[in-house]
Amino acid sequence: MCGHAPEWTLMDIEITRPAPSFMISNALAGSMVYSAAQAARVRRLLANQSELSEKEMFGGIAFLLAGNMAVGVHGEDLIVRVDPLQTEALLKETGAKPFDLSGNRAPAGWLLVTPGGYRTDAALRTWVARGVAYASSLPKKGAKKPDASRK
Repeated sequence: MCGHAPEWTLMDIEITRPAPSFMISNALAGSMVYSAAQAARVRRLLANQSELSEKEMFGGIAFLLAGNMAVGVHGEDLIVRVDPLQTEALLKETGAKPFDLSGNRAPAGWLLVTPGGYRTDAALRTWVARGVAYASSLPKKGAKKPDASRK
């Protein structure tokens, strides 16, 4: 054995480790849980909006207009982005509560609305219109420009 080359190399050894939890498809699929029925209701109301896109975020789905979030669905709750100056007044409406998913202080202009606050089509239309009005008031988000310092 001494002085002889081994019959195997390190390339021949297969090291098997379990994949980290963030790479397992079930873990990823479970992280985006939202009501498909509520998302479909919102989608129908937004069908005629120009520059509409959808993006999974906040553990749910968000509907963006020209790159700015207008509304979304998180679980059964509706996420609504409104003028920050209207936050306190809108929190007094049925079903409205602060957007607080992380336990930190909720940012002004972001609300969650429980199903009781948007159960009827008229109530949902009102909340979606608020989100659309605010998102439409913001500058359009364009494609990110490449950072010149990264050469």
